[in-house]
Amino acid sequence: MPLRSDPLDELQIPDGTTVEEHDLVTDGDVVVGGQSTVEFGVRGHSVIGGERVRFGGDIEAEGDCRLDMWSDVAGNVLVGENAYLGERVHIDGQLMVSGDLDIGDDVDIEDGFEANGWIVIRNPMPTVVFLFVYLSHLLRIGEEEAAEDVMADLTDGDDHGNDPVLIPRSSRVSDDAWRVSTPATVGDDCRLHGNIRATSLSVGTDNEIFGSLRAREDVHIDSGTEITGNVTTRDGTVHVAAGARIRGDVSGHDVRLHEDAVVEGSIRARGETMLVRDDDLADDRDADAVPETDGETDESDAEDEDEASSTDANTDEDDADDEMTADDVDDETTADDADDADDETADTVPDDESEPDREERVTASEDDYRENGHEGPVEPGSQA
Repeated sequence: MPLRSDPLDELQIPDGTTVEEHDLVTDGDVVVGGQSTVEFGVRGHSVIGGERVRFGGDIEAEGDCRLDMWSDVAGNVLVGENAYLGERVHIDGQLMVSGDLDIGDDVDIEDGFEANGWIVIRNPMPTVVFLFVYLSHLLRIGEEEAAEDVMADLTDGDDHGNDPVLIPRSSRVSDDAWRVSTPATVGDDCRLHGNIRATSLSVGTDNEIFGSLRAREDVHIDSGTEITGNVTTRDGTVHVAAGARIRGDVSGHDVRLHEDAVVEGSIRARGETMLVRDDDLADDRDADAVPETDGETDESDAEDEDEASSTDANTDEDDADDEMTADDVDDETTADDADDADDETADTVPDDESEPDREERVTASEDDYRENGHEGPVEPGSQA
């Protein structure tokens, strides 16, 4: 993690969060970054405020409440367990603590305080420093498992399994507007008042928001959500799912609208406006799954080509060996035939020195004898 990274890098509103007439109500914890302003009261399991945080109403915490130095509360503070107040914290109303109270110097409580446990007047260290020192001590004495449990409790929410409300540093939250310089995420089944301004927005299902949504990047609105206001993005795409209703205008660089969504105002897009159906969404999911199949097919084809190439090479070598063998056989056969022919020729041609010349005897027919004046051929041994 970078040394100057901010863990509160997103406005996070968990499931079931509601904004009532004067209070922000949630089942989980509420964590507010330093130098932020929350112009209404807060009700949750535990409430943690950074330095110079201002609350415009009452704070009701079922668990602990920790307010860093220079914080201001324009109302009462009711704590179900322990309370930690840094120096120069100002509370306009009354402080009621069921457990222990750690209080710093120059704390101003207009209507007094009451604690059922120990009251210690000192300067509690800031929340981040306290966590750092506590974890360092656990690791120094070899309690790695305890340190992991502490980190798990901080990152996984409270004991009830509810996600916390996270408000980034230097934010401003009121009935009129939720202004942050980070991405924002709204869970499911929430009911909120005020316009939401963020770098990007993601709104879950079955929400009711009385205000407009504005972002520089993409805006996602899930099914069953009703927006009483406009939805605007400067450079991103507005995604509106099926069953969503927008009682206002929709504008952005691109607009992707489901055919079952309702937009009561106008739709403006500098780029593309797409009407999406369920079949198109299924095709998009199939298209997202295709590259993996293609990659596997390409690898299989490459392996098959390699095997085919090796097989062809072996076949060519075998054919070459066969051709060489056939040529050798042909050469041997030709040589044998030539030798046999020479032997036959030698046997056929007579030897002049070994055999004397023989006179060839010619016998004439009877007609030839009659034409020459002879009576016929004379038999050997007869008298003429």
